[in-house]
Amino acid sequence: MTDSGPSQGNRQLRILSIDGGGIRGIIPAKVLAKIEELTKKPVAELFDVIAGTSTGGILALGLTCPGADRKLMHAASDLVDLYANKGAAIFTKSWLADEEKIISPKYTPGHLEQTLAEYLQDARLKDAVTRVTVTSYETERRKPFFFRSVRAAKDPSNYDYFMRDVARATSAAPTFFPPHRIDIASPDYYSLVDGGVFANNPGMCAYVDALNEIGARPDVFMVSLGTGTLTRPLQYRHIKSWGEVQWVQPIINVMMDGVSNATDFHLEQILGIANYYRLQANLDIAKDEMDDASEDNIRNLVLQAEDLIQASSDKLSNICERLTQSA
Repeated sequence: MTDSGPSQGNRQLRILSIDGGGIRGIIPAKVLAKIEELTKKPVAELFDVIAGTSTGGILALGLTCPGADRKLMHAASDLVDLYANKGAAIFTKSWLADEEKIISPKYTPGHLEQTLAEYLQDARLKDAVTRVTVTSYETERRKPFFFRSVRAAKDPSNYDYFMRDVARATSAAPTFFPPHRIDIASPDYYSLVDGGVFANNPGMCAYVDALNEIGARPDVFMVSLGTGTLTRPLQYRHIKSWGEVQWVQPIINVMMDGVSNATDFHLEQILGIANYYRLQANLDIAKDEMDDASEDNIRNLVLQAEDLIQASSDKLSNICERLTQSA
């Protein structure tokens, strides 16, 4: 996308939005690999803006990370491998005693940070090959925090960060990983957690960004990718007596799933079914936990993604046609 702004003539603004969902990010990664296979083009060339939350933010950054000579460092298939090959290490169970786990994050961030450093290296947000918006939440200022590559490019001294820090911040899911600290003008800093606490589906954030930048209702074509919708019931007879401890982990999934579904509904009403495509799998094979990186569950997540791709073949054909017509 050029610096002239998102409106290029009469062509629609093409937005890709990717939900959060931990290890379930392998589902949108597989869908994006299929889009690259069908179009013979990298995702970064097909979209003007890529927005991501949590695992979706990692994908957004990985898909736009520059390598040598501004060429893309990764294909979407490389990011499928990230989940398949690194997921188990990222979600390695803590050695802490049970009573310590209740009062400490479930995982230490070392393996996650090593993986982000390996895949994103020293790339900066301002150098993203395509415009990127990644969500996070600042805990000391108590407000949503948006990492935007266009802002980083305009004012790098104040808003540019290593992509690996952005990825770590957006994926710092409360109870799973500790917040991520990014030092700014000494002695100040940001304390950042997962953007899924307010925008697990970042599509509306990307749309409003475009609205603010253009100054009028933009002509948008949006592809929104989920990480699997929850199908396992929380039965009343089981949850009616739950207290704080029992709700801690389930409430995160419930909250993020509800936010994603509500945003999906709103965007469909605003953009219309002709300009808004949502691809979402029902998690009826794989488990819905964000951190189940067992070999069996990763295989099942891949199966869910393949089922979604097959069931959405007509949608994918239309998406690819629209993207290549306007590319």
